[in-house]
Amino acid sequence: MEPSSGLKPKCSEFTLAAVSELSSSPVSSSSTAVVARFCADRGVVELRFCQDSKFIDGFDFNLGTSKLFKLGPVQSLCISESSDSNKEKSYSRGVTIQFRNEEESRDFHSAFEQWQSVDITQGTNLPNGTISDVRSKFDNKIEPSSAKMYFHYYGQLLHQQNMLQDYVRTGTYYAAVIENRVDFTGRVVVDVGAGSGILSLFAAQAGAKHVYAVEASEMAEYARKLIAGNPTLGQRITVIKGKVEEVELPEKADILISEPMGTLLVNERMLESYIIARDRFLVPNGKMFPSVGRIHMAPFSDEYLFVEIANKALFWQQQNYYGVDLTPLYGSAFQGYFSQPVVDAFDPRLLVSPPMSHVIDFNEVKEEDLYEIDIPLKFIASVGTRVHGLACWFDVLFNGSSVQRWLTTAPGAPTTHWYQIRCVLSQPIYVMAGQEITGRLHMIAHNAQSYTIYLTLSAKMWGPGAEQGGILQTSSCKLDLKEPYYRMSQPQPYTMAQEQQPHQLLQVQDIPIHTEDLEEPELLQQPLENSGAQLQ
Repeated sequence: MEPSSGLKPKCSEFTLAAVSELSSSPVSSSSTAVVARFCADRGVVELRFCQDSKFIDGFDFNLGTSKLFKLGPVQSLCISESSDSNKEKSYSRGVTIQFRNEEESRDFHSAFEQWQSVDITQGTNLPNGTISDVRSKFDNKIEPSSAKMYFHYYGQLLHQQNMLQDYVRTGTYYAAVIENRVDFTGRVVVDVGAGSGILSLFAAQAGAKHVYAVEASEMAEYARKLIAGNPTLGQRITVIKGKVEEVELPEKADILISEPMGTLLVNERMLESYIIARDRFLVPNGKMFPSVGRIHMAPFSDEYLFVEIANKALFWQQQNYYGVDLTPLYGSAFQGYFSQPVVDAFDPRLLVSPPMSHVIDFNEVKEEDLYEIDIPLKFIASVGTRVHGLACWFDVLFNGSSVQRWLTTAPGAPTTHWYQIRCVLSQPIYVMAGQEITGRLHMIAHNAQSYTIYLTLSAKMWGPGAEQGGILQTSSCKLDLKEPYYRMSQPQPYTMAQEQQPHQLLQVQDIPIHTEDLEEPELLQQPLENSGAQLQ
Protein backbone atom coordinates (compact mmCIF):
# COMPACT_ATOMS: atom_id res chain seq x y z
CA MET A 1 0.00 0.00 0.00
CA GLU A 2 1.42 3.35 -0.98
CA PRO A 3 1.92 5.62 2.02
CA SER A 4 -0.15 8.74 1.83
CA SER A 5 0.73 12.20 3.03
CA GLY A 6 -0.43 13.12 6.52
CA LEU A 7 -1.06 9.55 7.66
CA LYS A 8 1.15 7.18 9.56
CA PRO A 9 2.40 4.72 6.88
CA LYS A 10 1.64 1.05 7.17
CA CYS A 11 4.28 -1.63 6.67
CA SER A 12 4.79 -3.08 3.22
CA GLU A 13 6.27 -6.56 2.89
CA PHE A 14 8.01 -8.42 0.10
CA THR A 15 8.93 -12.11 0.13
CA LEU A 16 12.46 -12.61 -1.18
CA ALA A 17 14.47 -15.47 -2.63
CA ALA A 18 17.49 -14.58 -0.43
CA VAL A 19 19.33 -11.74 1.26
CA SER A 20 22.96 -11.58 2.35
CA GLU A 21 25.64 -9.19 3.51
CA LEU A 22 28.26 -8.46 0.89
CA SER A 23 30.86 -10.65 2.59
CA SER A 24 28.55 -13.36 3.90
CA SER A 25 26.66 -16.33 2.60
CA PRO A 26 23.01 -15.69 1.74
CA VAL A 27 20.10 -16.21 4.08
CA SER A 28 18.07 -18.57 1.90
CA SER A 29 14.34 -18.89 1.72
CA SER A 30 14.50 -22.59 0.84
CA SER A 31 12.84 -23.60 4.11
CA THR A 32 11.47 -20.39 5.59
CA ALA A 33 10.61 -17.20 3.74
CA VAL A 34 12.87 -14.17 4.06
CA VAL A 35 10.74 -11.03 4.19
CA ALA A 36 11.73 -7.43 3.47
CA ARG A 37 9.59 -5.02 5.42
CA PHE A 38 9.19 -1.24 5.06
CA CYS A 39 7.89 0.48 8.17
CA ALA A 40 7.77 3.82 9.95
CA ASP A 41 6.27 2.84 13.25
CA ARG A 42 9.28 4.04 15.32
CA GLY A 43 9.66 7.56 13.98
CA VAL A 44 12.18 6.46 11.32
CA VAL A 45 11.45 5.05 7.87
CA GLU A 46 13.29 1.75 7.79
CA LEU A 47 13.83 -1.30 5.65
CA ARG A 48 14.24 -4.43 7.73
CA PHE A 49 14.58 -8.11 6.95
CA CYS A 50 13.11 -10.94 8.98
CA GLN A 51 12.83 -14.71 8.96
CA ASP A 52 10.56 -16.89 11.09
CA SER A 53 8.79 -13.65 12.13
CA LYS A 54 12.03 -12.41 13.76
CA PHE A 55 14.13 -9.52 12.54
CA ILE A 56 17.60 -10.53 11.36
CA ASP A 57 20.26 -8.77 13.47
CA GLY A 58 22.16 -6.09 11.57
CA PHE A 59 19.83 -6.18 8.56
CA ASP A 60 18.10 -2.85 9.12
CA PHE A 61 18.48 0.26 6.97
CA ASN A 62 17.40 3.83 7.56
CA LEU A 63 15.93 4.85 4.22
CA GLY A 64 17.03 8.43 4.83
CA THR A 65 20.68 7.37 4.52
CA SER A 66 20.41 4.36 2.17
CA LYS A 67 20.63 3.75 -1.58
CA LEU A 68 19.27 0.92 -3.74
CA PHE A 69 20.98 -0.21 -6.95
CA LYS A 70 19.87 -2.83 -9.48
CA LEU A 71 22.59 -5.39 -10.21
CA GLY A 72 20.51 -7.53 -12.54
CA PRO A 73 16.92 -8.47 -13.40
CA VAL A 74 16.35 -10.19 -10.04
CA GLN A 75 19.25 -8.90 -7.92
CA SER A 76 19.77 -5.55 -6.19
CA LEU A 77 22.22 -3.94 -3.77
CA CYS A 78 21.14 -1.83 -0.76
CA ILE A 79 23.88 0.20 0.95
CA SER A 80 23.86 2.53 3.97
CA GLU A 81 25.84 5.74 4.42
CA SER A 82 28.38 5.99 7.21
CA SER A 83 27.05 7.78 10.30
CA ASP A 84 30.43 9.30 11.14
CA SER A 85 29.92 13.05 10.78
CA ASN A 86 33.69 13.67 10.87
CA LYS A 87 34.26 11.82 7.61
CA GLU A 88 33.34 12.53 4.06
CA LYS A 89 30.27 10.68 2.84
CA SER A 90 30.98 6.97 2.56
CA TYR A 91 29.04 3.73 2.70
CA SER A 92 29.60 1.52 5.71
CA ARG A 93 27.65 -1.66 4.90
CA GLY A 94 25.38 -3.26 2.36
CA VAL A 95 23.28 -6.30 1.49
CA THR A 96 22.48 -8.03 -1.77
CA ILE A 97 18.83 -8.87 -2.34
CA GLN A 98 17.70 -11.75 -4.55
CA PHE A 99 14.11 -11.56 -5.83
CA ARG A 100 11.95 -14.44 -6.98
CA ASN A 101 11.12 -12.78 -10.33
CA GLU A 102 11.51 -9.51 -12.27
CA GLU A 103 8.04 -8.24 -11.39
CA GLU A 104 8.72 -8.43 -7.66
CA SER A 105 12.05 -6.69 -8.25
CA ARG A 106 10.29 -3.78 -10.00
CA ASP A 107 7.63 -3.54 -7.30
CA PHE A 108 10.29 -3.49 -4.58
CA HIS A 109 12.25 -0.67 -6.25
CA SER A 110 9.06 1.32 -6.67
CA ALA A 111 8.14 0.84 -3.00
CA PHE A 112 11.68 1.81 -1.94
CA GLU A 113 11.35 5.15 -3.74
CA GLN A 114 7.89 5.80 -2.31
CA TRP A 115 8.94 5.09 1.25
CA GLN A 116 12.07 7.21 0.87
CA SER A 117 9.86 10.19 -0.02
CA VAL A 118 7.78 9.88 3.15
CA ASP A 119 8.60 12.68 5.60
CA ILE A 120 7.20 11.46 8.88
CA THR A 121 8.27 14.65 10.68
CA GLN A 122 5.88 16.73 8.60
CA GLY A 123 2.15 16.18 8.69
CA THR A 124 2.34 12.84 10.47
CA ASN A 125 -0.06 12.49 13.34
CA LEU A 126 1.96 10.41 15.80
CA PRO A 127 0.00 9.69 18.97
CA ASN A 128 2.50 11.60 21.11
CA GLY A 129 2.67 14.58 18.78
CA THR A 130 5.19 15.81 16.26
CA ILE A 131 8.88 16.12 16.96
CA SER A 132 9.44 18.74 19.63
CA ASP A 133 11.99 21.49 19.87
CA VAL A 134 14.33 19.29 21.94
CA ARG A 135 15.45 17.53 18.75
CA SER A 136 19.26 17.74 18.46
CA LYS A 137 19.58 19.43 21.86
CA PHE A 138 22.08 16.73 22.86
CA ASP A 139 24.23 17.52 19.83
CA ASN A 140 24.00 21.24 20.52
CA LYS A 141 25.36 21.02 24.06
CA ILE A 142 27.81 18.08 23.86
CA GLU A 143 31.02 18.16 21.82
CA PRO A 144 31.10 15.41 19.13
CA SER A 145 34.36 13.83 20.32
CA SER A 146 32.98 13.33 23.83
CA ALA A 147 29.72 11.89 22.53
CA LYS A 148 31.59 9.53 20.21
CA MET A 149 33.74 8.16 23.03
CA TYR A 150 30.75 7.96 25.36
CA PHE A 151 28.63 5.88 22.99
CA HIS A 152 31.64 3.75 22.04
CA TYR A 153 32.25 2.99 25.72
CA TYR A 154 28.66 2.00 26.44
CA GLY A 155 28.49 0.04 23.20
CA GLN A 156 30.88 -2.60 24.59
CA LEU A 157 29.63 -5.76 26.25
CA LEU A 158 32.52 -5.77 28.71
CA HIS A 159 31.31 -2.51 30.24
CA GLN A 160 27.71 -3.73 30.32
CA GLN A 161 28.96 -6.85 32.13
CA ASN A 162 30.70 -4.66 34.70
CA MET A 163 27.39 -2.94 35.46
CA LEU A 164 25.37 -6.16 35.41
CA GLN A 165 27.79 -7.73 37.88
CA ASP A 166 27.25 -4.83 40.28
CA TYR A 167 24.75 -6.88 42.25
CA VAL A 168 23.77 -3.99 44.52
CA ARG A 169 22.80 -1.99 41.45
CA THR A 170 21.16 -4.76 39.43
CA GLY A 171 19.53 -6.45 42.41
CA THR A 172 18.02 -3.23 43.70
CA TYR A 173 16.58 -2.39 40.28
CA TYR A 174 15.14 -5.90 39.98
CA ALA A 175 13.56 -5.75 43.43
CA ALA A 176 12.20 -2.24 42.86
CA VAL A 177 10.47 -3.38 39.66
CA ILE A 178 9.25 -6.85 40.64
CA GLU A 179 7.99 -5.74 44.06
CA ASN A 180 5.96 -3.01 42.35
CA ARG A 181 4.17 -5.13 39.74
CA VAL A 182 1.07 -3.04 40.37
CA ASP A 183 2.85 -0.08 38.74
CA PHE A 184 3.98 -2.05 35.67
CA THR A 185 1.18 -4.51 34.89
CA GLY A 186 -0.60 -3.47 31.72
CA ARG A 187 1.42 -0.25 31.44
CA VAL A 188 3.57 1.25 28.69
CA VAL A 189 7.20 1.68 29.77
CA VAL A 190 10.10 3.60 28.23
CA ASP A 191 13.61 2.45 29.16
CA VAL A 192 15.85 5.52 28.76
CA GLY A 193 19.39 4.54 27.75
CA ALA A 194 18.50 0.86 27.75
CA GLY A 195 22.02 -0.52 27.33
CA SER A 196 21.82 -4.31 27.25
CA GLY A 197 18.04 -4.12 27.73
CA ILE A 198 18.10 -5.71 31.19
CA LEU A 199 15.75 -3.14 32.74
CA SER A 200 13.34 -3.57 29.82
CA LEU A 201 13.29 -7.31 30.48
CA PHE A 202 12.64 -6.64 34.19
CA ALA A 203 9.71 -4.40 33.25
CA ALA A 204 8.32 -7.10 30.97
CA GLN A 205 8.68 -9.64 33.79
CA ALA A 206 6.61 -7.29 35.97
CA GLY A 207 3.79 -7.41 33.42
CA ALA A 208 4.37 -4.31 31.28
CA LYS A 209 2.04 -4.08 28.29
CA HIS A 210 4.88 -2.83 26.08
CA VAL A 211 8.40 -1.52 26.65
CA TYR A 212 10.25 0.86 24.33
CA ALA A 213 13.98 0.40 24.93
CA VAL A 214 15.75 3.52 23.66
CA GLU A 215 19.52 3.17 23.25
CA ALA A 216 21.80 5.42 21.18
CA SER A 217 24.98 3.30 21.15
CA GLU A 218 25.78 0.15 19.20
CA MET A 219 24.63 -1.75 22.28
CA ALA A 220 21.14 -1.47 20.75
CA GLU A 221 21.99 -4.36 18.44
CA TYR A 222 23.11 -6.52 21.37
CA ALA A 223 19.92 -5.56 23.21
CA ARG A 224 17.87 -6.74 20.24
CA LYS A 225 19.73 -10.03 20.25
CA LEU A 226 19.30 -10.53 24.00
CA ILE A 227 15.62 -9.64 23.87
CA ALA A 228 15.03 -11.89 20.86
CA GLY A 229 16.62 -14.71 22.85
CA ASN A 230 13.95 -14.26 25.51
CA PRO A 231 10.89 -14.42 23.22
CA THR A 232 8.25 -14.71 25.94
CA LEU A 233 9.30 -11.30 27.25
CA GLY A 234 10.78 -9.92 24.02
CA GLN A 235 7.50 -9.91 22.13
CA ARG A 236 6.48 -6.96 24.31
CA ILE A 237 9.75 -5.02 23.88
CA THR A 238 10.73 -2.76 20.99
CA VAL A 239 14.37 -1.63 20.79
CA ILE A 240 14.78 1.81 19.27
CA LYS A 241 18.27 2.93 18.34
CA GLY A 242 18.59 6.68 18.83
CA LYS A 243 18.83 9.47 21.37
CA VAL A 244 15.79 10.27 23.51
CA GLU A 245 16.23 13.87 22.39
CA GLU A 246 15.50 12.83 18.79
CA VAL A 247 13.44 9.63 18.53
CA GLU A 248 9.66 9.51 18.27
CA LEU A 249 7.44 6.95 19.94
CA PRO A 250 3.98 5.82 18.81
CA GLU A 251 2.47 6.32 22.27
CA LYS A 252 3.04 7.98 25.61
CA ALA A 253 4.59 6.12 28.55
CA ASP A 254 3.03 5.40 31.94
CA ILE A 255 6.46 4.70 33.46
CA LEU A 256 10.04 5.75 32.72
CA ILE A 257 12.83 3.49 33.93
CA SER A 258 16.49 4.32 33.58
CA GLU A 259 19.91 4.11 35.17
CA PRO A 260 21.09 7.68 34.49
CA MET A 261 23.48 8.03 37.44
CA GLY A 262 27.19 8.72 37.10
CA THR A 263 29.81 9.37 39.75
CA LEU A 264 28.61 12.13 42.07
CA LEU A 265 25.16 11.34 40.56
CA VAL A 266 25.47 13.90 37.76
CA ASN A 267 28.62 12.86 35.87
CA GLU A 268 28.04 12.01 32.17
CA ARG A 269 25.01 14.36 32.20
CA MET A 270 22.57 11.56 31.43
CA LEU A 271 20.21 12.90 34.07
CA GLU A 272 19.40 15.65 31.58
CA SER A 273 18.37 13.07 28.99
CA TYR A 274 16.21 11.38 31.64
CA ILE A 275 14.46 14.69 32.30
CA ILE A 276 14.01 15.34 28.57
CA ALA A 277 12.46 11.88 28.21
CA ARG A 278 10.09 12.76 31.06
CA ASP A 279 8.96 15.92 29.30
CA ARG A 280 8.59 14.24 25.91
CA PHE A 281 7.16 10.82 26.67
CA LEU A 282 5.69 10.52 30.17
CA VAL A 283 1.96 10.92 30.75
CA PRO A 284 0.89 13.43 33.44
CA ASN A 285 1.43 11.92 36.90
CA GLY A 286 3.37 9.03 35.36
CA LYS A 287 5.99 7.28 37.48
CA MET A 288 9.76 7.50 37.24
CA PHE A 289 12.07 4.70 38.41
CA PRO A 290 14.08 6.25 40.08
CA SER A 291 12.18 9.38 41.11
CA VAL A 292 14.53 11.17 43.55
CA GLY A 293 18.29 11.54 43.85
CA ARG A 294 20.33 12.89 46.76
CA ILE A 295 23.96 13.99 46.81
CA HIS A 296 25.45 13.56 50.30
CA MET A 297 28.53 15.46 51.48
CA ALA A 298 30.75 15.52 54.56
CA PRO A 299 34.27 16.77 55.31
CA PHE A 300 36.87 14.05 55.83
CA SER A 301 40.35 13.57 57.28
CA ASP A 302 42.71 11.16 55.50
CA GLU A 303 46.40 11.92 55.96
CA TYR A 304 47.46 8.92 53.88
CA LEU A 305 45.42 10.04 50.87
CA PHE A 306 46.75 13.59 51.09
CA VAL A 307 50.37 12.41 51.26
CA GLU A 308 49.81 9.94 48.43
CA ILE A 309 48.55 12.68 46.10
CA ALA A 310 51.19 15.21 47.14
CA ASN A 311 53.99 12.68 46.63
CA LYS A 312 52.99 12.13 43.01
CA ALA A 313 54.44 15.54 42.21
CA LEU A 314 57.83 14.81 43.81
CA PHE A 315 59.09 13.61 40.44
CA TRP A 316 59.08 17.25 39.30
CA GLN A 317 61.36 18.35 42.14
CA GLN A 318 64.38 16.79 40.47
CA GLN A 319 67.01 19.40 39.65
CA ASN A 320 69.18 17.10 37.53
CA TYR A 321 67.00 14.82 35.46
CA TYR A 322 69.40 13.82 32.66
CA GLY A 323 70.89 17.26 33.11
CA VAL A 324 67.50 19.03 33.10
CA ASP A 325 66.00 20.97 36.03
CA LEU A 326 62.34 19.87 36.30
CA THR A 327 61.44 22.11 39.24
CA PRO A 328 59.81 24.89 37.15
CA LEU A 329 56.89 22.49 36.55
CA TYR A 330 56.56 21.28 40.14
CA GLY A 331 53.87 23.77 41.15
CA SER A 332 51.74 23.02 38.08
CA ALA A 333 52.09 19.27 38.61
CA PHE A 334 51.19 19.60 42.29
CA GLN A 335 48.00 21.49 41.51
CA GLY A 336 47.24 19.14 38.62
CA TYR A 337 47.17 16.09 40.86
CA PHE A 338 44.86 17.87 43.30
CA SER A 339 42.48 18.76 40.45
CA GLN A 340 41.45 15.10 40.14
CA PRO A 341 38.50 13.90 42.24
CA VAL A 342 39.40 10.63 43.94
CA VAL A 343 37.08 7.71 43.20
CA ASP A 344 37.38 4.87 45.71
CA ALA A 345 35.60 3.23 48.64
CA PHE A 346 36.64 4.65 52.00
CA ASP A 347 36.00 3.89 55.64
CA PRO A 348 33.15 6.04 57.03
CA ARG A 349 35.22 6.65 60.17
CA LEU A 350 37.24 9.11 58.10
CA LEU A 351 34.29 11.51 58.09
CA VAL A 352 34.73 14.51 60.34
CA SER A 353 31.04 15.40 60.76
CA PRO A 354 27.56 14.11 60.00
CA PRO A 355 26.67 14.60 56.32
CA MET A 356 24.31 17.02 54.66
CA SER A 357 22.44 16.45 51.40
CA HIS A 358 21.24 18.11 48.22
CA VAL A 359 17.93 16.72 46.88
CA ILE A 360 17.07 16.47 43.17
CA ASP A 361 13.44 15.53 42.52
CA PHE A 362 13.41 13.99 39.04
CA ASN A 363 9.67 14.54 38.78
CA GLU A 364 10.03 18.31 39.13
CA VAL A 365 13.56 19.39 38.22
CA LYS A 366 14.07 21.23 34.95
CA GLU A 367 16.84 20.25 32.56
CA GLU A 368 18.37 23.72 32.88
CA ASP A 369 18.58 23.31 36.68
CA LEU A 370 21.27 20.68 36.10
CA TYR A 371 23.52 22.99 34.10
CA GLU A 372 24.75 24.62 37.32
CA ILE A 373 24.42 23.17 40.82
CA ASP A 374 25.34 25.43 43.73
CA ILE A 375 25.29 23.89 47.22
CA PRO A 376 26.08 25.91 50.37
CA LEU A 377 27.91 23.80 52.94
CA LYS A 378 27.65 23.86 56.73
CA PHE A 379 28.95 21.20 59.12
CA ILE A 380 29.83 20.84 62.81
CA ALA A 381 33.09 18.97 63.37
CA SER A 382 32.77 15.91 65.59
CA VAL A 383 36.50 15.69 66.28
CA GLY A 384 39.60 17.86 66.27
CA THR A 385 41.68 17.06 63.21
CA ARG A 386 42.98 18.21 59.85
CA VAL A 387 40.25 18.39 57.22
CA HIS A 388 41.60 17.24 53.86
CA GLY A 389 38.53 17.81 51.72
CA LEU A 390 34.92 16.89 51.01
CA ALA A 391 33.61 13.33 50.61
CA CYS A 392 30.53 12.79 48.45
CA TRP A 393 28.19 9.94 47.57
CA PHE A 394 24.60 9.61 46.37
CA ASP A 395 21.46 7.55 46.61
CA VAL A 396 18.28 7.29 44.54
CA LEU A 397 14.71 6.41 45.49
CA PHE A 398 12.37 4.03 43.67
CA ASN A 399 9.03 5.32 44.88
CA GLY A 400 6.81 2.37 43.97
CA SER A 401 3.17 2.10 44.94
CA SER A 402 3.81 -1.08 46.95
CA VAL A 403 7.43 -0.78 48.10
CA GLN A 404 9.87 2.13 48.25
CA ARG A 405 13.49 1.17 47.78
CA TRP A 406 16.76 3.07 48.01
CA LEU A 407 19.89 2.38 46.01
CA THR A 408 22.78 3.87 48.00
CA THR A 409 26.49 4.32 47.34
CA ALA A 410 27.23 5.40 50.92
CA PRO A 411 30.55 4.57 52.63
CA GLY A 412 30.07 1.54 54.84
CA ALA A 413 27.31 0.16 52.62
CA PRO A 414 28.02 -2.64 50.12
CA THR A 415 30.34 -1.21 47.48
CA THR A 416 28.95 -0.41 44.02
CA HIS A 417 30.73 0.33 40.74
CA TRP A 418 30.18 4.03 41.49
CA TYR A 419 32.21 3.80 44.75
CA GLN A 420 32.42 7.19 46.50
CA ILE A 421 34.16 10.39 45.44
CA ARG A 422 36.42 12.74 47.39
CA CYS A 423 37.54 16.25 46.53
CA VAL A 424 40.96 16.77 48.16
CA LEU A 425 42.25 20.20 49.16
CA SER A 426 45.86 21.01 48.41
CA GLN A 427 45.88 23.05 51.66
CA PRO A 428 44.11 21.24 54.53
CA ILE A 429 42.37 23.21 57.28
CA TYR A 430 42.45 22.55 61.04
CA VAL A 431 39.28 22.19 63.10
CA MET A 432 38.39 21.49 66.72
CA ALA A 433 35.50 19.34 67.95
CA GLY A 434 32.29 21.38 67.85
CA GLN A 435 33.71 23.90 65.39
CA GLU A 436 31.62 25.05 62.44
CA ILE A 437 32.87 24.31 58.92
CA THR A 438 31.29 26.29 56.11
CA GLY A 439 31.81 26.45 52.38
CA ARG A 440 30.39 25.96 48.94
CA LEU A 441 30.26 23.16 46.37
CA HIS A 442 29.67 24.74 42.96
CA MET A 443 29.38 22.48 39.91
CA ILE A 444 29.17 23.85 36.37
CA ALA A 445 28.36 21.52 33.47
CA HIS A 446 30.67 21.48 30.45
CA ASN A 447 30.33 20.08 26.94
CA ALA A 448 32.50 17.03 27.63
CA GLN A 449 29.50 15.50 29.45
CA SER A 450 30.72 16.30 32.92
CA TYR A 451 31.25 19.11 35.41
CA THR A 452 33.88 21.51 36.66
CA ILE A 453 33.81 21.49 40.47
CA TYR A 454 34.68 24.52 42.59
CA LEU A 455 35.04 23.66 46.28
CA THR A 456 35.67 26.02 49.17
CA LEU A 457 35.87 25.03 52.85
CA SER A 458 36.40 27.48 55.72
CA ALA A 459 36.76 27.19 59.50
CA LYS A 460 35.82 29.99 61.86
CA MET A 461 38.27 31.30 64.42
CA TRP A 462 38.82 29.28 67.56
CA GLY A 463 40.02 30.56 70.91
CA PRO A 464 40.38 34.16 72.11
CA GLY A 465 38.54 36.58 69.84
CA ALA A 466 36.39 33.91 68.25
CA GLU A 467 33.24 35.62 69.51
CA GLN A 468 34.13 38.57 67.28
CA GLY A 469 33.74 36.38 64.19
CA GLY A 470 36.01 36.33 61.19
CA ILE A 471 37.62 33.54 59.19
CA LEU A 472 40.92 32.06 60.22
CA GLN A 473 41.45 29.65 57.35
CA THR A 474 39.95 29.04 53.94
CA SER A 475 41.00 26.51 51.33
CA SER A 476 39.71 26.14 47.78
CA CYS A 477 40.24 23.88 44.80
CA LYS A 478 39.05 23.41 41.23
CA LEU A 479 38.48 19.89 39.95
CA ASP A 480 37.35 18.25 36.71
CA LEU A 481 34.82 15.49 37.32
CA LYS A 482 35.61 14.17 33.85
CA GLU A 483 39.17 13.28 34.89
CA PRO A 484 39.01 11.40 38.21
CA TYR A 485 41.73 9.41 39.93
CA TYR A 486 40.46 5.83 40.25
CA ARG A 487 42.33 4.84 43.37
CA MET A 488 41.09 1.46 44.52
CA SER A 489 38.07 -0.81 44.62
CA GLN A 490 37.71 -1.46 48.35
CA PRO A 491 38.22 0.56 51.56
CA GLN A 492 41.68 0.62 53.10
CA PRO A 493 42.10 -1.05 56.49
CA TYR A 494 41.48 1.51 59.20
CA THR A 495 44.94 1.54 60.78
CA MET A 496 45.90 2.44 64.32
CA ALA A 497 47.95 5.37 63.03
CA GLN A 498 44.77 7.08 61.96
CA GLU A 499 43.01 6.26 65.21
CA GLN A 500 45.29 8.42 67.31
CA GLN A 501 42.49 10.96 67.35
CA PRO A 502 39.28 9.67 68.95
CA HIS A 503 37.35 9.49 65.67
CA GLN A 504 33.97 8.01 66.47
CA LEU A 505 32.08 5.92 63.97
CA LEU A 506 29.71 8.50 62.58
CA GLN A 507 26.13 7.41 62.20
CA VAL A 508 24.72 8.65 58.91
CA GLN A 509 21.70 10.63 59.95
CA ASP A 510 18.30 10.98 58.39
CA ILE A 511 18.18 14.02 56.15
CA PRO A 512 15.36 16.46 56.94
CA ILE A 513 13.41 17.24 53.79
CA HIS A 514 11.13 20.25 53.57
CA THR A 515 7.68 19.88 52.09
CA GLU A 516 8.61 22.13 49.20
CA ASP A 517 11.24 19.61 48.15
CA LEU A 518 8.87 16.66 47.81
CA GLU A 519 5.17 16.07 48.11
CA GLU A 520 5.80 13.05 50.39
CA PRO A 521 8.78 13.96 52.58
CA GLU A 522 8.27 10.94 54.79
CA LEU A 523 9.57 8.72 51.99
CA LEU A 524 13.02 10.17 52.53
CA GLN A 525 13.35 9.20 56.18
CA GLN A 526 15.56 6.23 55.31
CA PRO A 527 18.95 5.39 56.87
CA LEU A 528 21.56 5.56 54.16
CA GLU A 529 23.49 2.55 55.36
CA ASN A 530 20.48 0.27 54.87
CA SER A 531 20.96 -0.28 51.14
CA GLY A 532 17.86 -1.22 49.24
CA ALA A 533 15.77 -1.79 52.38
CA GLN A 534 12.02 -1.27 52.38
CA LEU A 535 10.85 2.00 53.88
CA GLN A 536 8.60 1.81 56.89
